[in-house]
Amino acid sequence: MTELNNSDPQSRLAQHDHDAAIDHNRRAYDQMALAGEPLCRPATKAELSKPLATIDQIGWLGKSIAGWRVLCLAAGGGRQSALYAKAGADVTVVDISGEMLELDRRAAQEHQLPIRTIQANMQHLPMLDSASFDLVIHPVSTCYVPDVAPVFQEIARLLLPGALYISQHKQPTSLQSTLSPSASGHYAVQHTYYRQQAIPAATEKTHAAKRLREDRAIEYLHRWEQIVGGICRAGMVIEDLVEPMHTKADAEPGAFAHRASYIAPYVRIKARRKQTAEPRSGLLLPS
Repeated sequence: MTELNNSDPQSRLAQHDHDAAIDHNRRAYDQMALAGEPLCRPATKAELSKPLATIDQIGWLGKSIAGWRVLCLAAGGGRQSALYAKAGADVTVVDISGEMLELDRRAAQEHQLPIRTIQANMQHLPMLDSASFDLVIHPVSTCYVPDVAPVFQEIARLLLPGALYISQHKQPTSLQSTLSPSASGHYAVQHTYYRQQAIPAATEKTHAAKRLREDRAIEYLHRWEQIVGGICRAGMVIEDLVEPMHTKADAEPGAFAHRASYIAPYVRIKARRKQTAEPRSGLLLPS
């Protein structure tokens, strides 16, 4: 959890707001899991029949992850953990939602997979040893915490030197922009970029809107410097970055695929933990 100066009334208020948002999102995902919403559905038998191809369509993981120690971070729901375990990895899944983790436990039992579950805040993972994972995978979830820097710092701590961090994030522009088009068919930027407060809740209830914004959850915009720069400052090196394609030429205005042709909803990042700490600069500066 982010440490703040609790002697300062403003810091105490910020800490209270931070804790309230985290607890709100825990309860939101408990409700979503119980309702069986699309983001809370376990891996299918068809996906489990080809697990590595399902989880790694880009080819970032190579030919095999058998024996890898994998942390599925903020990734409860019975999908990610089951797929990585089926591909031969030693899997630990962390999520703040107990109901999401229950889906992982059910998937592990149904498919006889060794999956360890831990209910925790992704910003604070003292129960996990440093340098203990070959891979941390992180589906879209950084938008649910006000400050992403502690998340990246924990991930870097948990990774072995040279190990991989693969994550997906909501693009800042997507969180800034309207979910439905105007009468002219265009989408507009409506929220400020430099902000600490949460993005206002979406009012639209369309299928596309629900896919872009979890209407039960509190979400935060993180700037590019906070995402890309934050990963680098935590001690990782970015090796690749892609924007998953979700467009369709014949999509109706307002549909998810139509908006995606104007505004990419997600970014996927491959990063690697540095092998060693950065050497001190030999540059001498005048006093």
